[in-house]
Amino acid sequence: MKVTLLVVGPTVDAHFAAAINGYVERLKHYLSFQIEVIAPLRNAKSLTREQVKAREGELIAKAIVPGDYVVLLDEGGRELRSVELADFLQRRMNAADKRLVFVVGGAYGFSPEVYKLAHEKLSLSRLTFSHQMVRLVFTEQLYRAMTILHHEPYHHE
Repeated sequence: MKVTLLVVGPTVDAHFAAAINGYVERLKHYLSFQIEVIAPLRNAKSLTREQVKAREGELIAKAIVPGDYVVLLDEGGRELRSVELADFLQRRMNAADKRLVFVVGGAYGFSPEVYKLAHEKLSLSRLTFSHQMVRLVFTEQLYRAMTILHHEPYHHE
């Protein structure tokens, strides 16, 4: 199974980018993982929040292909402990999904159309993180989940 983290806009902070890339390299040992970046909208400042969400939603929808299992990283999603995320990933691997796609929306969240595409919504925390931080937290948690599944000593209960 391939796992994709679909994000709107590049990771601009060099510190975050370096840390994220470190986890991406570690993940290659366990699974096929990539971060797919949707280019940010041009002239977004001249658009309303709803227009931004709608346009970003169109771009997100184009990046999703039939057969993808889509999980939105959304503040309204269910929260999982790290071991529960590992269990979730194992169940998705057992389901033989072609591609598992986790989506981080833009600054204003997701359009109603993107919510319709989703199979599930997960929340990384009840706290609010920057979109740059979400990418780092997610890649670390994905790595942690894989070490849990492989009974490696990275995670401690």
